[in-house]
Amino acid sequence: MATVRFAVLRFPGSNCDQDALYTIRSIEGCEAEYVWHEEKTLRGFDVVVVPGGFSYGDYLRCGAVARFAPVMDALHQHAEAGRPVLGICNGFQILCEAHLLPGALVRNADCRFICRIVPLEVERNDTMFTSAYTAGETIHVPIAHGEGCFVTDEATLAELEEQGRILFRYSVKDGAKNPNGSMANIAGICSSKGNVLGMMPHPERAADKLLGSEDGRRLFISLKNSL
Repeated sequence: MATVRFAVLRFPGSNCDQDALYTIRSIEGCEAEYVWHEEKTLRGFDVVVVPGGFSYGDYLRCGAVARFAPVMDALHQHAEAGRPVLGICNGFQILCEAHLLPGALVRNADCRFICRIVPLEVERNDTMFTSAYTAGETIHVPIAHGEGCFVTDEATLAELEEQGRILFRYSVKDGAKNPNGSMANIAGICSSKGNVLGMMPHPERAADKLLGSEDGRRLFISLKNSL
């Protein structure tokens, strides 16, 4: 079985890059290496992970400066070639700012930073990111963000719904509540090609029993199995 190679991008202010690298390297058949934001190629990597944190201190808007980093041209080329890209938390914000995904992430509805484990609904399992899940199952993954409220225009929201591009939603079952006010309870969406996923919850922080959940681990296993 061929080894799947992951690139974990690092921007000034990234702080979830180590978590992502550790989790990926713990999965048999996967390799992971850091790629600094000033690099201009992603040649040789199968998957690119844009991790969470506060890239460039989140000045202007979250992800607004990172979209201009030298590595972003290579990231666009990687995505346009149909190769997988995973943006987590700040990575999701960067992908939206770079127009690799639609919409924007704005201040949480209560204007507070939220850090806790939340239940998510897996909308479908026929994608490269979700094949190790069961469609409709509830998983538990941490969030840690102050600007995680997904917003977009009504036409784009309708398109996301119709094309099945909402892969994860915040569960509102059994008394659970949408933690940040995201439209349609959206926690994660993919591109029209299905190869770019942005999500606010942190699957890399739910990959070890010691952390209380291994539900996020299956996302990386799904990626490995798809390549």
